[in-house]
Amino acid sequence: MSKLEGFPKDFLWGAATSAYQVEGAANEDGKGLSQQDVINTERHKAYGFADASIASDHYHKYKEDIALFKEMGFTSYRFSIAWTRIFPNGGDEVNQAGVDFYRNLIKECKDNGIEPIPTLYHYDLPWALVEKYNGWLSREVVKDFEIYAKFIINEFKDDIKYWVTINEQSIIVQYWTQKCYVPEEYQNQNQLRYQINHHMNLCQAIAVKYAHEVGALAGPALGYSPIYARTCKPEDQIAALNANDLRNSYYLDVYFKGYYTVAPLTYLQENGLAPVIEEGDEELFRANISDFFAINYYDSQCAHACPEGAERSWSGYNLTGKKGDMSGFETHPGFYQMCPNPELDTTAWDWAIDPIGLEYVYRDLYTRYKVPFMITENGLGAYDDLTEDGKIHDDYRIDYLRAHIQATKRAMDKGVEVLGYMPWSALDLLSTSNGYKKRYGLIYVDRTDEDPKECKRIRKDSFYWYKKVIASDGTDLD
Repeated sequence: MSKLEGFPKDFLWGAATSAYQVEGAANEDGKGLSQQDVINTERHKAYGFADASIASDHYHKYKEDIALFKEMGFTSYRFSIAWTRIFPNGGDEVNQAGVDFYRNLIKECKDNGIEPIPTLYHYDLPWALVEKYNGWLSREVVKDFEIYAKFIINEFKDDIKYWVTINEQSIIVQYWTQKCYVPEEYQNQNQLRYQINHHMNLCQAIAVKYAHEVGALAGPALGYSPIYARTCKPEDQIAALNANDLRNSYYLDVYFKGYYTVAPLTYLQENGLAPVIEEGDEELFRANISDFFAINYYDSQCAHACPEGAERSWSGYNLTGKKGDMSGFETHPGFYQMCPNPELDTTAWDWAIDPIGLEYVYRDLYTRYKVPFMITENGLGAYDDLTEDGKIHDDYRIDYLRAHIQATKRAMDKGVEVLGYMPWSALDLLSTSNGYKKRYGLIYVDRTDEDPKECKRIRKDSFYWYKKVIASDGTDLD
């Protein structure tokens, strides 16, 4: 990147969090239980990871946190609104204390020159709706989400320019029992993964509709990874195309074209995995096209050909933070099989490190859809050591972020429109799958899975580095 030319002056520099991973106060001020409160309590019992009851205590420390964001130079903050703070039991009974919290949070951002970019849904469905009709498994959830989305968008219409609708539908399909509460008797019915996604697509379109009615912009946040072929064999090239269609285009085409991609939908239909689509559903999609794409980018993926007789399996994960402990790779017989990329290094959790992949994503998707992008997650999960003198030397995180900022600028120099860069995460928070051992933050939160302590905030080396990056409009990345 040229030292002489920086990012645009109105570029949105910031970082991201989500409500249940950072706020805590899970049972305070009228908030109801969410499915993530329940899931994380179960994972706490099974693996010893922290639950969501305190998390990083952002609910009580948000003013301190926003002061730190301002010190870094943030001009944006991507966060999520906890559905259960507003409607503790789903339905339409409003909890005013929850509304007041987000109004105060948004005001604190704006008073400090920070653009608030809220996400309507980041995994935390009201537990009452799981008990009532199994949550996302039922199409009934669309009615409850519509009540919630319409209320929130209208409540904050004077303060919000950009609404992120639903977070990471593709990741929800891949890891559905981590991101949704799925009763055990349904966990072998894999068609329901795609049915959940269809219900979310309806909700996403409804959210876009209400955002447009108040003059705001709206778009989804998708966990997006480009997929490379393992070799130059034509069979592997087709497998990579199939994987990209099912894992990526199947979602984006609904958001930006209004219909499901034909090849993966055909594959799902042939294998009894396709969602039930009712009359009028795709008309709703086509009438409510998203305005921008919020990219959550961490890694790239790799695929090769898969024989017809293979056993279907779903995405694995690494619970230990020891390289090579990935539990398995997604397999769709006769369609594709995911695999490691031998050309790339990985994090301790087996996630490929590939900043050039982000440049590829920008270029490819701008050609396909020609919509503006914003990065709403991008980061390195790692073990961070707090030294005796109270420092966190995270050069590995700086190296990761620098390379992805450079990739962003290279794409912009080729004409791609990028609105902002908000890496994951502003401060350490509860990792969905790995508790507090796996840290992403620019700000250290002094707690462990076992002991929340006082959640003291400590500036990491990456904090000071990012402050310099922002102050220089992205030209000083040393």
